[in-house]
Amino acid sequence: MLKSTTCLAAALSALIATSAAAEGELNLYSSRHYDTDERLYTDFEEATGIKINRIEGKADELIARMEAEGANSPADVMLTVDTSRLARAKDAGILQAIDSETLEERTPANLQDEDNQWFGFSQRGRIIFFNKENVANPPATYADLAKPEYKGLICIRSSTNTYNQTLLASIITHEGAEAAKSWAEGVVANMARDPQGGDTDQLRGIVSGECDIAVSNTYYYARAIRKDVKGLSSDLDKIGWVFPNQDSYGAHMNLSGGGVAAHAPNKENAILFLEYLASDQAQKYFSAGNDEFPAVQSVELAESVKALGEFKADDVNLSEVAKNIPEAQKIFNEVGWK
Repeated sequence: MLKSTTCLAAALSALIATSAAAEGELNLYSSRHYDTDERLYTDFEEATGIKINRIEGKADELIARMEAEGANSPADVMLTVDTSRLARAKDAGILQAIDSETLEERTPANLQDEDNQWFGFSQRGRIIFFNKENVANPPATYADLAKPEYKGLICIRSSTNTYNQTLLASIITHEGAEAAKSWAEGVVANMARDPQGGDTDQLRGIVSGECDIAVSNTYYYARAIRKDVKGLSSDLDKIGWVFPNQDSYGAHMNLSGGGVAAHAPNKENAILFLEYLASDQAQKYFSAGNDEFPAVQSVELAESVKALGEFKADDVNLSEVAKNIPEAQKIFNEVGWK
């Protein structure tokens, strides 16, 4: 059973009171590039007296930096997006296992690393969007994207994109490498253009007429509901969406998450910060501030996220999916997915 907000607040207060490192520092390495995260940091600082020192950059750059710094790294916490990067950080040996009853109870089991080296704090569905005027029968499953009837219609990002790597890794987990390779070959054959740009650009491709079907994370569309996104918000009524695989394993969800650095000089503060990210207060920020699905299922969704409707999410263990990411990249290379 999940802890109540009151219990969490009490636990947080108790840990702050007993922590010798309280009112100290926390060195955060983050590849989350969202301005709305500022509220997460300032609220934590105000509640604990712990000052957050931030180093921001691309995930691979931060991982390489922490590897190079080794035992002398000042990093206490690493935050990043997508299971593939969390797995990369673990494999690089820059995270450590931690013991936290709060994180164990608050975070669904499938969103935790099997060795407790990373935890998911928010989710994004990777789903199918389509032009409602031109596509009468949109794909209902990920497998459908490879059907010949959708030839020349699909916009999707490159094979170097971590979201696509994890999606393909999840297909390997569910259906095996052979089926995953056939799927990837089919999608390449159905592309309307060579992969280019980010997820918002795939959605803009529907608006511009470059493609009729796109694959994107949910929060890019939800953001365009909440605020004006150039080239997208004014034409949202043209776009429909499908949460795939509702009759089987459900829609693929990828993560934003983090873990405690292997050589964290402020380990207690680091654990406290991760526990704060699992609190109701922080979980609401992930949804309201960045249009994501909270990891903690009892937390209310932002209106922009609610607008997407209810759906069945894939609850596959992401630690198992992470193991198939190297195979996914191999398949991408073999089928010529640029």
